[in-house]
Amino acid sequence: MKRFLSISLAGFCCLCLLMATEHRAYAYIDPGSGLLAIQSMFAALGAAGYFLRRRIAAIFGRKKPVADVVAAPMKQNVIQNKDTRSAA
Repeated sequence: MKRFLSISLAGFCCLCLLMATEHRAYAYIDPGSGLLAIQSMFAALGAAGYFLRRRIAAIFGRKKPVADVVAAPMKQNVIQNKDTRSAA
């Protein structure tokens, strides 16, 4: 976590420096460029979400109550010990 914070802070500082030192390009940008940038951003977010789906599910997932966890093995034993033979 500490490593992630330091990398995030370094990236933010670099981004701020890039924004502060930008020069005018006097170049033409077509109208579709903005939508392409937005599409790329959402594709990256979707890929990150898919890659980290288990961690995200663990954060928002519900934990079972302690009573259910203790009672679950007992229920399984009762089901397994049931006699399923027919009286034929």
